[in-house]
Formats: sequence, structure tokens, C-alpha cells
Amino acid sequence: MRHRIAVVGSGPAGLTFARVLHRHGYPVAVLERDPAPDARTPGGTLDLHEGLGQLALDKAGLLSEFQALSRPEGQAMRILDTDGTVLRDWRPRPDDRANPEIDRGQLRDLLLGPLDVQWGRGVTEVVPGTRDGVLVHFADGRQETFDLVVGADGAWSRIRPAVSMVTPHYTGVTSVETSLDDVDTRHPGLARLIGDGSVAAYGVNRSLVAQRNSGGHVKVYAKFRAPLDWHTKLDLADGEAVRSRLLALFDGWAAPVLDLLRHGTAFVHRPFYVLPVSHTWAHVPGVTLLGDAAHLMPPLGAGANLAMLEGAELAESIATGPGDLDEAVRAFEEQMWARAGRWAKITTTGLERLVSPDPAEALALFDQVQPS
Repeated sequence: MRHRIAVVGSGPAGLTFARVLHRHGYPVAVLERDPAPDARTPGGTLDLHEGLGQLALDKAGLLSEFQALSRPEGQAMRILDTDGTVLRDWRPRPDDRANPEIDRGQLRDLLLGPLDVQWGRGVTEVVPGTRDGVLVHFADGRQETFDLVVGADGAWSRIRPAVSMVTPHYTGVTSVETSLDDVDTRHPGLARLIGDGSVAAYGVNRSLVAQRNSGGHVKVYAKFRAPLDWHTKLDLADGEAVRSRLLALFDGWAAPVLDLLRHGTAFVHRPFYVLPVSHTWAHVPGVTLLGDAAHLMPPLGAGANLAMLEGAELAESIATGPGDLDEAVRAFEEQMWARAGRWAKITTTGLERLVSPDPAEALALFDQVQPS
């Protein structure tokens, strides 16, 4: 007997889970509130680690396709002083595939493949323990039951309250994101500054990071420590007002670095929220969580990787296990909690060092993680 399984969310976690089940011939309902795949801008580029995201893609049978799409050269990293001096300039070896980059949109399309996602099906609540299984309430008033509902619906998960009343809390660090288009043609000086991968400058309690995506597109992130209401007297919809505030925050930095903000287009406010480092819950039959829904952590390259591997592992344990669905989920949760807890500590410490009163902490952190 095949179990009735639904995954809520069509991000990397949910799609990897569904794609691995699909590879094993196991049906799964993918429920997504967005009306279409391109309803939202997919965000920036991701570096997929060999033992995490790439392993998940291998389990899904998609590793070779990923390798054809990914950008190993995107692993390059340049660090500047606030005066523009180059402090570090790491470049990957030609055969280095430890953390190649891929655009989120490309990864989404790769994972979607043959999956039949139910678009425009927003979930408002799940109720475990009903006579027929887990009851799912949809935004349009409809209801449906499943044997297992997997919450892969991100930081503000609608599934999480079924297993945990914990909610994300603000880290004290905010990011304002902007972007540059056609950078090689329109801004050749900035293109050279950014190189093939990323460029970053670190000051007191703030940083500027620019990361190349494919097609000449660059994402720029201004990160700084501030109260959550730092923008109370600022209209975040007024791009020029936001630009002026950011340029004031980074006043005195080198002109080429500030050009990353001067030439940015729209600005998006993204305060960093996290769940507690050791977030777990008492097991609830019929409901579990993946990725940010389970262990939201600072965005330092681990979240999507962990989410994808979790999705692949849970799918494999369901599709190839002895058949006890609840035991498979219990075992998965224990494994997920242990690994996520380790990474949550690493990324929490990393954020403290990258947006720090002492900019030397950021440089020292990169020296630890980059190859010599």
C-alpha cells in the first residue's frame, strides 16, 4: 500500500523530496501557494556543497545535469578593505567542484522536471490525528487528508505550528538587497571588481557583498547591525531614499565599493531571522518539517544545502524502507536535528564574525574556510 503524502512548498527542500520520491515511482502531492513557478523572483545564486546539496542531486539522479548548469568559477572570492585595498583574492582550481554556484531559478527548473506541482494551493493549517489522517486546510476553503504532510514552506511555515510553537526571532542583523543587470556591458569597472564570483568588504558592524549570477546579473547585499525598526522614518518603497540612507551608513568607504549601491536598481529589505540553534519538537505522527521550516539559520550557504539533503534522505527512507512510515519519519528527524544543530552553531557564530565590531574577524573566518 502506498501512503498518501503531501509536501507543502516548492523550494529546494520540497522539490528535492518530491523528485527523489518520483525517481522511486512513489506518488507525492506538491502543494504550493504561488500561482505559477515564476510568480516570484527566485533570488540569488546558491553554492551547492559536495557532501550536501550535490549529494541530494545525486540521489535524485540529477548530478550530471547540475554539473552542466553550474558555475565552478563562481567559487572565486575577493575581499576588500573599506578603502578598496584587496586583502584576499581566492580563485578556484579548474577542477574544483566543491561548491559550484547555480542560479536559484535554474535549480528550481532542474528539480521541477516532470513533477506535477499543484500551483495556487495555499495551505493555512494542518490538523494531525484525525480519523482519516492529517487534515489539510486550504486558503480556498477546501480540505484534504494525507498520511504524511511534510512542511517545506520556509521561515514562516504554516505547517510548523502542528509540531512546534517556536517562532523565528530577529538576529539584530538586517540585509538590504539590490541588483545590477548586464554588468559586463553597463558597468565594466564593477564587473572587474566582482570578478567571476563574489567580492566583499567588511567594516564595523556592516558589510557589502556582491555576487555574480549568470547572464551578467549581480546581487548586492548591504548588511548591518540595527534595530528591527531602523527604517521607521524611511519609505522602503522609495528606492532613492533607501539608496541615500545606505550610502550614509557606508559613508567613507571607497568609491568603487559604494558604486555597488549607487548603480543598484530596486532595494529589498530582508532582516535576518533564525530559529533557536537546538530547535526540536516532540514527534507528531503524520507531520514533519524540512529546511528553514525546521531549522532557520543565518543565510551563510548551509540552509539550502541541508534542506535538499534532508528532502532526499526522507524520500529515500520512505521509498526504500521497510514500510513503517512513522518509524521512518522518527528516525529521519533524529538525524536531521543532530546535523542541523551543528550547522546552526556554525552559521550563528559565522554571522557574529561577519557582521562584527571588529572587521578582522570576518577576514580571519575566511582564512579558516578558504583553501590556502
